[in-house]
Amino acid sequence: MAKRYFDIRSQPGFVTIAMVTFFLLYLPIAVLVAYAFNASESMTSWGGFSVRWFGDAWQNQAVQDAAWRSFIIAGCAATIATITATMAAIATTRTRPYPGLGFKYAFINQPLMVPEIVTAVALLIVFSRIKVWTGYSGLGYLVLAHTAFCIPFAYLPIRARLESMDTTLEAAAADLYATPWAAFRRVTLPLLRPGIIAGFMLAFVISLDDVVITEFVKSGGQDTLPTYMLGQLRREATPEVNAIATAFLALSVLLVTVFYFINRKKD
Repeated sequence: MAKRYFDIRSQPGFVTIAMVTFFLLYLPIAVLVAYAFNASESMTSWGGFSVRWFGDAWQNQAVQDAAWRSFIIAGCAATIATITATMAAIATTRTRPYPGLGFKYAFINQPLMVPEIVTAVALLIVFSRIKVWTGYSGLGYLVLAHTAFCIPFAYLPIRARLESMDTTLEAAAADLYATPWAAFRRVTLPLLRPGIIAGFMLAFVISLDDVVITEFVKSGGQDTLPTYMLGQLRREATPEVNAIATAFLALSVLLVTVFYFINRKKD
């Protein structure tokens, strides 16, 4: 008798639920993109097709400053978080189980389990004291805050990649008298590269669109693009905000597509 496998797609109502879910997820994005090309100054009434808001956003000095600040913070935070997450993943997977290993997993992933507002308030309290003691109020605080929040997001894909890798190749390198560093550089790191890239991408995107932690930690004149957009929505909202969001969406799709083809070629 042949085995019968459970197929959720054959369950009654699955297709309907899936279609409704995708509709609710992507309809607001489609509306946002459409209204980014609205000629009217109103965000709720259609006034014809136009790309004027993209030009206005491109020439807006405040938008340029916020965008560059966002990319600098996200690039630095994602780089530091990915390096830290890689070391943590190696330390927690290339070892035998021992008491306390589960606690380390929970500790590394703690920012995922704690509400972001709690992390933001905690960072605000700590950094405010440091600012008083040192007098420094630069972007370093935002980089550190984003790094701390992004480490678990980079850690998860890197750890998953390590756990799926066959350790016999590393053992073979050791048998051939390769030093631990040489085995890591020539065997582990090339195999781990897709996980590192995925971790960096995830950390970069998380940092790029963070609002809560940035809003609590930033000083005056340190708006990132998401906090700038939030401020505009609180004051005078125009389709320029839609144009900025659409540009960010296109950039995200482009990055994911490029890295997908890079990883597929390497695999």
